[in-house]
Parts: sequence; C-alpha cells; structure tokens
Amino acid sequence: MFYYLYSYLVELPFASVLRAITARAAMAAITAFILSLVLGPLFIRKFQQLKILEKVKKEDCPPLLQSLHKGKERTPTMGGVFILASIIIATVLFGDLTNRYVHLALIVTVWLGVLGFIDDFLKLTGRGSGELVVIRKLFWQTTLGLAVGLYLYFYPICLEHGTSLALPWGIFLPLGVFYIPFVALVIVAASNAVNLTDGLDGLAVGCIALATGGYAVVSYVAGHAIFSAHLGIPNVPGAGELSIISVAMVGAALGFLWFNTFPAQIFMGNTGSLALGGLLGIIAIVTRQEILLLIIGGIFVLEALSVIIQVVSYRWRKKKVFLVAPLHHHFELKGWPESKIIIRFWIIAIIFVVLGLSSLRL
Repeated sequence: MFYYLYSYLVELPFASVLRAITARAAMAAITAFILSLVLGPLFIRKFQQLKILEKVKKEDCPPLLQSLHKGKERTPTMGGVFILASIIIATVLFGDLTNRYVHLALIVTVWLGVLGFIDDFLKLTGRGSGELVVIRKLFWQTTLGLAVGLYLYFYPICLEHGTSLALPWGIFLPLGVFYIPFVALVIVAASNAVNLTDGLDGLAVGCIALATGGYAVVSYVAGHAIFSAHLGIPNVPGAGELSIISVAMVGAALGFLWFNTFPAQIFMGNTGSLALGGLLGIIAIVTRQEILLLIIGGIFVLEALSVIIQVVSYRWRKKKVFLVAPLHHHFELKGWPESKIIIRFWIIAIIFVVLGLSSLRL
C-alpha cells in the first residue's frame, strides 16, 4: 500500500523511503511486531472464552511425557491465527503487491494456515488423530507443492537456470520435469519439520524466526544484481521483495514469543507451524537456495531426522534410538529442564544460521 504512494509523494524528501526495500522491510518488521503484541491478549482472552484450549492426549505420549506436559492443558492454542494476520497485514502495507513471488509466498502461507487451522479444529473436537487425518493433511500439502512446482516449471524463476537445482561452487543440476515434485518436497518437508519442532514453549517460533531472518538476508542478496554477482549466487530479479515478508514474519514471531515464552500463555498450533514452515520453504525455492535450507534450517532437519530414524529403527529392528521423538522430547525425558532445552536449541539454531550465511560464498 505505502509502496504505491511514492508516485504521489515523489517531490518530498522522505519519498524514496517508500521504494527502498531495506526501509520498507524495517517498517514491516516493526508493524508486524506491534500488531502481534496488540492482537495477542485479544486472541488469548477470546480463545479462553471459546474453550480453544490445548489437549494433552495420553495415547500420544509416554507416561513421563504426559506428566511433564500435564500443566500445558487448558492453555489456549491456534495462536498462529494472529501471527499470520500480522504477517499478511504488514506485507500488504509495505510490500510490492505486483510481485509474483510475494503472491506465491502469501498463497503458500494462507493455504497452509487454513490447512493447519482445520487440523487444529479437528484435533480439538476429537477427530484429529489417526492415519487417515495424517494422509489427508499430506495430500493437501502435496497438492499445494505440486501446484507451485507446475507454476514455476512453466514460468521459471530465471530463464538461465529455470528448473535446475543450484549446488555449491556454481554447479547447476538440471531437473527438468522432476523440478515439479522437488518443489513439492521442499514445501512439504519444511512445513512438517517446523510442525514437528513445535513441542515446547517458544521452541519452534524462536527457531523459525532465526531461520527466516537468515533468509531475509538471502532474498535481499539474491534480488540485488551486484551483491549476488559478488557472492556468486543466482540473481533472481524481484526476489528482494521476499525480504519484506521474511522480516514481517520475524517481527510477528517475536511478538508471539512475548506470550509463547516459557511458561506459555498461548500455543501457535498447526495453524502457525505448518504455514511458517511452508513460508520458509517457498522463500528457499524462489531464492534458488534450497540446499542452503539444510544448514540455515538445521535445527528442523535434526528434529525431522530424529523422527525418521526412530520410526525406521523401530520398524526394522524393534528398537528405539531415542527415548522418544522428536529430539527435544528425548532431552526432556533425560531430565533436562524445558527452559534449558529451548535456549540451547535456540543457540544451535543461531549457529546454523551463521554457518549458512557464511557459506553463501561457496
């Protein structure tokens, strides 16, 4: 919205701020943070009145975990609603709404937010467990991923390496038609990895804020011809606008963390975790830095791997590698205090982001 005021205020000294990505990004971050802080108490009270409260199911966790998380019952959930509202409003106010990458990011965020909302609703009403629900959720995630993949296949991000995977040292691996399922894989994997990490107060939202903050830098650099050439990474004209929605997400996440920090006053639920993970995934795809996501989002990779290893080991060997998966619950059962696990995982997430950004030159 403010982006389009430039043509009317071009004579004023501050008008250039309305076109500068860095300035608009800063304003989007502050706006999303304030909105999240303002909306938080309103949603907490309303969800308490509507009985939209977290349920700890005995069948979903071992007895020790049940006792550790018993105090989380009756805490409002689905707080992802006001995270997403803050992101969307800030993006609409300060983003370039003619940019197709902004359109893609918003579509992915809203689609997965609605899917997460439905999943949360089914869970709260007692109909959200079972293999059928998981398959249905994966179906709609995959449908979205394939649709985005089809779009980017026929309307490539950049003509030179349209459907190629960017590897380190300037190597591009042509994927051809397999680029479509690859895009779907990135979106589905990122979405579910963040969802798996969302198990302790402030853990997932803190880690996703750090990772998306890293990709805000990546998207700005990828959209800048000089900076991208200096670092030797693919230049994607227009990708810089994704830094607006990225930092808006960081601002909204920090505002949410104000209420979600231990002990949490509200949880974001699948409404937030699925959408924020998908947003991170589509930013990685558009900036042509999908491989980098394995580093910057390293904490989510570890969490997802712990679940995969646990399932495979139990099915093949009938033995568990971890006391329980995902990884953060393993450390809970080893006796680590929840606050210590959260802060240590944040520290690891920071290290992963620094490593990822420093590896851009590769």
